[in-house]
Amino acid sequence: MSREPASREPAAGTPAVEVRGLHVALGGTPILTGVDLTVAVGEWVTVIGPNGAGKSTLLRAVGGLLPAPKAITLFGTPSAALRRRDRARIVATVAQSPVVPPGMSVLDYVLLGRTPYIPTLGRESTADVDAVHEVLGQLDLAGFHRRELATLSGGERQRVFLARALAQGATLLLLDEPTSALDIGHQQDVLEVVDQLRREHGLTVLATMHDLSLAGEYADRMVMLAAGQVVAAGTPPEVLTEELLATHYRASVRVVPGAHGPLVVPVRPTRP
Repeated sequence: MSREPASREPAAGTPAVEVRGLHVALGGTPILTGVDLTVAVGEWVTVIGPNGAGKSTLLRAVGGLLPAPKAITLFGTPSAALRRRDRARIVATVAQSPVVPPGMSVLDYVLLGRTPYIPTLGRESTADVDAVHEVLGQLDLAGFHRRELATLSGGERQRVFLARALAQGATLLLLDEPTSALDIGHQQDVLEVVDQLRREHGLTVLATMHDLSLAGEYADRMVMLAAGQVVAAGTPPEVLTEELLATHYRASVRVVPGAHGPLVVPVRPTRP
């Protein structure tokens, strides 16, 4: 997949994402309070936490969808200083429930990811179309390019949403529950594609996930949020512990070693 160079290369060692003291309130209700987060270039960091912890809000703030003055920098540049087109060239987001335009084909939808590279009043080039077909092939969607989005299953649509983000050619992927509508086979397929692209092209991934075992298999580091604050951060074995999960998820689990990371197994609570 072609990937346009950034307009200004960050200094060596500069984090891809740096969040310092992030506070977000929605409708007057505090959602995030003093969140700190760092993601190195090329790293995969997954944010976990119980429902309502603020995971999606954090991703929206990093993606520029919520105001966060002076709290966030992306590749060394304050987020608030980035123009919309420049941000779209370095950050691509897959939301939990993207808007699906009525009547739009898969090809046209994924081509929207090339918008940051199309001149004003211009049209997509052959290179743009080729980049889209390459991504569709990687996500097992090559035969879907003429289909309307509305005719696809939930899992197929989720892969199309990811295809649009990958076609955008950004160096930072924000994935909000990217496997929530997929069966277990396609969950693995999607995450393997993301990890392969990360390794081959130096992508940085910041994700949220509910499936803790799956999250622990792919993340280099994990951050656990609870009640809008970071309560744990580190490698998957450091974060996915029975004690932390019992405290913050109120879950009865067993954590056992796996080939690629800890496996979290729910167990029925002991009844008196």
